[in-house]
Amino acid sequence: MSYKVVETSTVTDEEIEKVLNEWTGRGWTFSSIHFVNAESSRRPKMAFLFFVQPGGQDDPGAHQP
Repeated sequence: MSYKVVETSTVTDEEIEKVLNEWTGRGWTFSSIHFVNAESSRRPKMAFLFFVQPGGQDDPGAHQP
């Protein structure tokens, strides 16, 4: 199994949707999302989206943003 982690510092529904559509379109399966919160704000300052791909086959574009 191969894993892909995508980091975004723009934590909006539009940006998260863009990342999800981009990487699932490349054949990756969404696994989970983790948010990093700032101490002074309730709004997340970063998000990490995790994707998996069975069989250990690397996507040729896996290292492109």
